[in-house]
Amino acid sequence: MTLWGKLRPYAMVAPAITIFSLFFIYPILYMIYLSMYEWNFISPNKNFVGLQNFTDLLQEKDFIQVITNSTIYTILTVTFIIGISLLFALWLNRIGTFHSFVQGAIFSPHIVSWVSISMIWTWVMDPQFGLLNWFIGLFGFGKLAWLSSTSTSLISLVIVAVWKGLGYNTLVFIAGLQSIPKDIYEAASLDQSNRWTTFHKLIFPMLSPTIFFLVIINMIGSFQVFETIAIMTQGGPVNTTNTLVYYIYEYGFRFFKIGYASAAGVILLFIVGVLTLIYFKMMSKRVHYQ
Repeated sequence: MTLWGKLRPYAMVAPAITIFSLFFIYPILYMIYLSMYEWNFISPNKNFVGLQNFTDLLQEKDFIQVITNSTIYTILTVTFIIGISLLFALWLNRIGTFHSFVQGAIFSPHIVSWVSISMIWTWVMDPQFGLLNWFIGLFGFGKLAWLSSTSTSLISLVIVAVWKGLGYNTLVFIAGLQSIPKDIYEAASLDQSNRWTTFHKLIFPMLSPTIFFLVIINMIGSFQVFETIAIMTQGGPVNTTNTLVYYIYEYGFRFFKIGYASAAGVILLFIVGVLTLIYFKMMSKRVHYQ
C-alpha cells in the first residue's frame, strides 16, 4: 500500500476532527483552564488561584440550591415527558386523519424557538390576565402567581418544558412502536394476552432502546435549560428557579467573574458526565435490542 493509501482515511476524517476539536474540545479545555484563575474578562492579567473557585462554590448556599433546583427540574421534566409521551404514542400509533392531525399539533411546539415559547407562556401564566388562571377559575380555583411564587415557579417551568418536548418525544416513541415486528402482536393475540400483559411483557422491553435514548437527551437538555429561566423568572423568586447554566451566565456575563463561572461550568460538565455514565451502567443490561 502506498503512503497516500495509508494516510487517506486520516485525511478524510481530518476536517471533521478539526471542527469538533475547535468548537467542542478546545472550549472545554479552556474552560477548565479558566476555572483555576481569577479574571474579570477585561483585565489582561489573570490571577492563578488553583482550586479556590471550586472551594468557594461548594461552600456557597446559593450554589447548592442551584444544583438542587437543576436536579429537581431535571427529574420532573424527564419523568413527565417520558411518561406522557409514551401514553400519547400508544394512543396515536394508528392510521387516520384525526390521529395524523393530533401528531402534527403536538409536534408543532418543538419547531418554535424557546424565546417565543417563553414569551407566550409568560402571558399565559400572568396572575391577573393569564389564560391559565382564567381556565382554572372555571373550576372554582383561585388565581395563582405561577412565576412569582416560590411554591409554583419551578413547576411552572417544568410545565413549559414538558409542553415543548412532548411532540418530539411522542414521534420518537411512535417510530419505536412501529419498528416492533407485527409477529409479536400476533403471537400475543394467539396466547390471548390482555393489553397490560402485552405492554408490560412485550412492548415495553422492545421500547427500551428508545426510552434509553430519550432519557439521555432529555436529561442533558434539562440540565442545560437557560432561555425559559432568563425570560420568565431570571432565577427568582428568591433563587428558587435559578439553574446551573443561568448561574454560569450571571457570574460570567453580569458579574464578570469568569473563573468562578468557569468552575461552575466544570461542575456542570462533571455532573452530567457522571449521571450519564451511571445511567449507562445501570441500564446497559436492561436494554433489549431486536
